[in-house]
Amino acid sequence: MHRGTVALFVLCAGMLLAVGTAGAASKHHSSGSVYTLTNSTAGNAVAVFERAKDGTLTPTGTYPTGGTGTGANLGSQGAVILSENGHHLFAVNAGSNSISQFRVTHDGLDWQATVPSGGASPISLTLHGRVLYVLNAGGAGNISGFVAKRNGLTPLAGSTRPLGTGSAGPAQVSFAPNGKTLVVTEKASSTIDTYVVGPHGVAGPPIVNAAVGGTPFGFDFDKRGNVLTSNATGSASSYGVAADGSLSVISGAVATFQGAPCWLVTSTSGRYAYTANAGSGTISGFSVDHDGGLALLDPSGISGNLGAGSHPLDEAVTRDGHFLQVLVDGTHRVGTFRVAHDGSLSLVGTFGSLPVGTVGLAAD
Repeated sequence: MHRGTVALFVLCAGMLLAVGTAGAASKHHSSGSVYTLTNSTAGNAVAVFERAKDGTLTPTGTYPTGGTGTGANLGSQGAVILSENGHHLFAVNAGSNSISQFRVTHDGLDWQATVPSGGASPISLTLHGRVLYVLNAGGAGNISGFVAKRNGLTPLAGSTRPLGTGSAGPAQVSFAPNGKTLVVTEKASSTIDTYVVGPHGVAGPPIVNAAVGGTPFGFDFDKRGNVLTSNATGSASSYGVAADGSLSVISGAVATFQGAPCWLVTSTSGRYAYTANAGSGTISGFSVDHDGGLALLDPSGISGNLGAGSHPLDEAVTRDGHFLQVLVDGTHRVGTFRVAHDGSLSLVGTFGSLPVGTVGLAAD
């Protein structure tokens, strides 16, 4: 599918979800939870689903963040994240320029704090150890760091940094697995900003890297710390990350043959990657070789299909690696795919009903 960059940006950034109400359900036989963000202008909240052992989802309620959303898709990945141990959850409030922290409990979520984001329009979060960074997309844009404590967030002195010179359209911020580099994709400028992180978590100045694929959007890392990106113009790419923050191309723009691959996550093993193709209602699966090279699992580019009228948005792989969760516009639900040992996907179903502008996805 051939589309202009502007059209692809609108497609990826403008998907909206129909209004719905989450109900309560028992946690009996639950094997995990899925979290998404209502992003409501009347009061932002985290919507929670419990996942049964067969992958089916049941909505269990919503938990106010203490901030507000924008009511429209943020055009980002990482609006809601879990700590590595799953004990805490963090969410952006793009309408009130703040971020919120929750404690994850057996019965749901306990709100702990909502603090200013250090900029305007926060859209993405990342956490390494106790250091959290937020990507603020408003104005000139910046990244800003915090120390995540048991009961709240404290700004990290000296950590606020601008985006790279000439960069535009930020989509995601994420730590490399070793915590020594921060990466930010820039959709409109087709660049990738990197920041070398010091021993106390303070990011250095931005380094601007040209992307090999047009409109880099969501990304993740393989087990060796290589960056795997979706490119909304119809491909995925991979890069090595040097100690000085510079990127080197491993796989160029590997075509998905699908429309608007905007989000990308890797499997827990790091052997597979999946793009959510907002323009096609499909998921493209890739194998990831030892050196970070990408190859389609199916020559058609379709590893999973959500059906006509579906537009997959954010993705998350469950902690046990058994399921790929997908936020779905068009059908206004959350989808579940079972992940086989060979990386192939089988659709379990789609579940729930979510408000207009719901964003982000996290799963344990």
